[in-house]
Amino acid sequence: MRKTSSTMDHGRSEILHDKPGQSPANRSLERGIEILRAFRPGSELLGNGDLVERTGLSKATVSRLTQTLVGAGMLQVDPQRRAYRLAPAVLSLAHAMRTGSSVLSVAAPLMRALAESRKINVGLACPDRDEMVYLESIRYSRRIVLRHVVSGQRVPMELTSLGRAYLAVAPEAKREALLERFQARRPAQWAPLHREIQQAIRSVQVHGFCAAAWQPEVVALATPLVTADAVYVLNCSLSTAEPLARVAEELCAPLLQLRREIQQGLDAAAAF
Repeated sequence: MRKTSSTMDHGRSEILHDKPGQSPANRSLERGIEILRAFRPGSELLGNGDLVERTGLSKATVSRLTQTLVGAGMLQVDPQRRAYRLAPAVLSLAHAMRTGSSVLSVAAPLMRALAESRKINVGLACPDRDEMVYLESIRYSRRIVLRHVVSGQRVPMELTSLGRAYLAVAPEAKREALLERFQARRPAQWAPLHREIQQAIRSVQVHGFCAAAWQPEVVALATPLVTADAVYVLNCSLSTAEPLARVAEELCAPLLQLRREIQQGLDAAAAF
């Protein structure tokens, strides 16, 4: 099954090859999900040609699936622009996920308490392919750009403390596959970037957290939160001109304490 260069370069989609014994219905479902995945902030309105480029699917398949998704209430048609946008039903699915998450119900109040007491940003994210997706984001930074980080927003895995903390606990085969993708995506920067990622992995293994400053004057720390059914990552960040090491020394203890409190809350909830 083909992939466009855009798909491969940006990691926006990763259509899986047909598996032995996989039914046509399963293939259609998987490809329909790829259509929905193509929509991102800044790409709210996509035509069939855009979807072909982003998913690597054929024109005929995209045309058939978009009609099916419109009929199912997952997409809406813009007749004048001959394009599609996500329908409100998609938002209801996200709401159901958030309200039904036991991790969020335990973590959110504890995250807010830390953010308010320290006047910092506190987030909870999980991996999705080669990106990290925020499940919760409580922002107390003075910088407007940081206050706009919201639930559902994606950040690069290889550049951020969130992503590097996840890589530290990811299964080895998964981690190696991701590193190969990052190298292909950033060949010119790969040598120093790979060193930073390896240093972050060692930091998580030794100290329980890693730190990164991938945006100017923004320092972030992250620590993995491994549950029975998923891997999450907690982070805290702030806008500062202070050296990364000094900020890490100041915030590592509160961040690790937050992880312990969330884990204790999850263990207590599971006991009932």
